[in-house]
Amino acid sequence: MLSGCTAGGTDVPAGTAPPPSGGTATPGLEGPTPAVTRTGVDRPTLAEKIDAELQLPWSTVFLPDGTAVISERDSTRLRTIAPGARNGRAGTIGTVPDVVPGGEGGLLGLALSPDFANDRYLYAYFTAARDNRIARMRLEERGGTLVLGPSEVIFSGIPKAATHNGGRIRFGPDGLLYVGTGDSRRTEQPQDVNTLGGKILRITPEGRPAPGNPFGDNPVYSLGHRNVQGLAWDSAGRLWASEFGPDVDDELNLIVPGGNYGWPAVTGAPRREGFRDAKVVWPSTAESSPSGLEIVGDTAYLGALRGQRVWAIRLNGEFAGDPVSYFTREYGRIRNVSLAPDGRLWVLSNNKNPDFVLVLELPE
Repeated sequence: MLSGCTAGGTDVPAGTAPPPSGGTATPGLEGPTPAVTRTGVDRPTLAEKIDAELQLPWSTVFLPDGTAVISERDSTRLRTIAPGARNGRAGTIGTVPDVVPGGEGGLLGLALSPDFANDRYLYAYFTAARDNRIARMRLEERGGTLVLGPSEVIFSGIPKAATHNGGRIRFGPDGLLYVGTGDSRRTEQPQDVNTLGGKILRITPEGRPAPGNPFGDNPVYSLGHRNVQGLAWDSAGRLWASEFGPDVDDELNLIVPGGNYGWPAVTGAPRREGFRDAKVVWPSTAESSPSGLEIVGDTAYLGALRGQRVWAIRLNGEFAGDPVSYFTREYGRIRNVSLAPDGRLWVLSNNKNPDFVLVLELPE
């Protein structure tokens, strides 16, 4: 592993650069490991800090008018911050029913329907009494107020535990819903395509396995994951995911249909036949523990929990440059990073009691 100094004054994990011209990949492996390069990322700047008095916020989505909707893990509330209403407490739409918070479980990821303008559906991933599940609810506006409609569970049976519940959901460029799950400390599940733990799932908006999935009529899209909490697509439509390692080897992975990412047999990038190597590995989870992920153009931004920083990584096709850290230990644990309609990043703090939003201006 290569180490050095980042802009945030922390160690640099291993990244990968494009192979030399004419390089080829070995079937079943990632190909020869290219030389590590240092790819610069211009520093984002803090535009404002919104003291919205949030309680353990987890996910942010933006309505067409720019209103932010934020999930709170333990309170199970959906909070709102309207455009221009940057000061004072966030509003509250309501609580999501049947959520049973505990440990790392509760009200987690949010996603807006790709056809939100017509169907008004908000999707939520949450921990229930016996499992993790996904429900959708209509967000209707009545008299200038957002009203939460009845909850319709579209997908259930994702294993739950005190830890490793996954929780990120996002609609992809194909209009299908991608779901990051955790192994729920059942380490036999990630390698079993007939279970839902330790996977990335791909389902229809109605909750059915998506057509064209790699294992037939099965929601599993990729396997061998430990705890996926970040999903995002680059400018070419490639899916990337952030993943928690155990005591070592947090990961940023490039996801391919049917890919096996190794857990619990391997972590990081050991070049073991049959498994796909991570594109970026943080050898020490104290520097990262990556949760939310956003990609703007071809730069990935990750929120780090234990690492208490924002990581920025320049992507180059199927390869990734060296991560650079920003705001290291300035604002505590970072749960999520989301791109707002105005082109700025919204960053959620976690466990500050109360929590807040950082709004970052990105370099042009």
